[in-house]
Amino acid sequence: MKLSKLALKLKPSATVTITAKAKALKAQGIDVIGFGAGEPDFDTPDNIKESGIDAIQSGFTKYTAPGGIDKIKEAIIHRIKEDYNLEYDKSEIMVSCGAKHTLYNITQVLIDKGEEVIIPSPYWVTYPEQVSIAGGKPVIIDTDEKSGFKISAKDLEEKITDKTKAIILNYPSNPTGSTYTKQELIDIVSVALDSNLIIITDEIYDKIIYDDISHTPIPTLSKKAKENSLLVNGVSKAYSMTGWRIGYVAGNRDVVKAMNNLQGQCTSNPTTISQYAAIEAFNGNQNKVEVMRKEFEIRKNYIVNELNQIDGITCFEPQGAFYVFPNVSSYYGKKYEGKTINNSLDLTEFLLEEAKVAVIPGIEFGADNYIRISFAVSTEEIKEGISRISSSLSILN
Repeated sequence: MKLSKLALKLKPSATVTITAKAKALKAQGIDVIGFGAGEPDFDTPDNIKESGIDAIQSGFTKYTAPGGIDKIKEAIIHRIKEDYNLEYDKSEIMVSCGAKHTLYNITQVLIDKGEEVIIPSPYWVTYPEQVSIAGGKPVIIDTDEKSGFKISAKDLEEKITDKTKAIILNYPSNPTGSTYTKQELIDIVSVALDSNLIIITDEIYDKIIYDDISHTPIPTLSKKAKENSLLVNGVSKAYSMTGWRIGYVAGNRDVVKAMNNLQGQCTSNPTTISQYAAIEAFNGNQNKVEVMRKEFEIRKNYIVNELNQIDGITCFEPQGAFYVFPNVSSYYGKKYEGKTINNSLDLTEFLLEEAKVAVIPGIEFGADNYIRISFAVSTEEIKEGISRISSSLSILN
């Protein structure tokens, strides 16, 4: 059976693939430490789970409007208002099956063939793929540790052409954990708005931020910034609800209406039970969010320190999210048992085979000199995993 050209071009998600491989090895009884997963290792808080159970027992198990019930939209509006003093109308809110699905809907309704979308690198693996699926052209701005893995207003200005339609900003960032100051955002957004770009702002890690740094949502910067940005968020990271699949967009009502139409023809509504659980997440006690954040910060401090003590590794200190993105390129060109480590893919394979540690190669994020390590695992696993990495790298020559 002949596949479409699109199907033949699609790449599997590296994060999903490597995490699945690590889990398969564990199922075989092999002691693998998985640093690949992009999800908190904490359980969903009990009050949220109970809300989902209540929905089942109350019979809230039928179809809803494609973009979610009014109650969840009201809860999202409440949370955004409470956290950032931003106001939205229900017509400006749409709920989808996770933030990834939200981003897919956005690119599908906004990007036409040949239009360009600017994406800073390192990027989350899905951004360029979704732009390409929509027929658009991803335009990459490379960054590194020297810039704090951030673009400048000048970087953005130099990449804008008459075909540029939008920019995707993700902060705190997956995979680097870098984030932007308010002034940096003002400068970048000013350039974007001067060129009439749509700003797609993925702020899914906004609650997981460290060292007393504050998070500034782009729509808070000005009325024009709010009118020209699409704020993407969800419950996956802050509330440890990755499997519940609830994400949302807040933004222009015409775009939201188009997304509703698209979703109505694709998935219909996000799971009803998950919607009711998410209402409790947004409206309920927020203390568990801070408990998780504090634990992640302890782990972050430990893993950054340990990685920077390994000869040949330099590790940028993230300001948010739960990943580190160490530079491992000093090991490229070294060998083990006759095999040369040429890139991040080779090093990832070596670490999985020899150290029984699963990490994600940086090439998948557009940055081959690095690997991504998730510290959304227990402190004991972090200690053991870093020890294995250090020991394995020492045998390369």
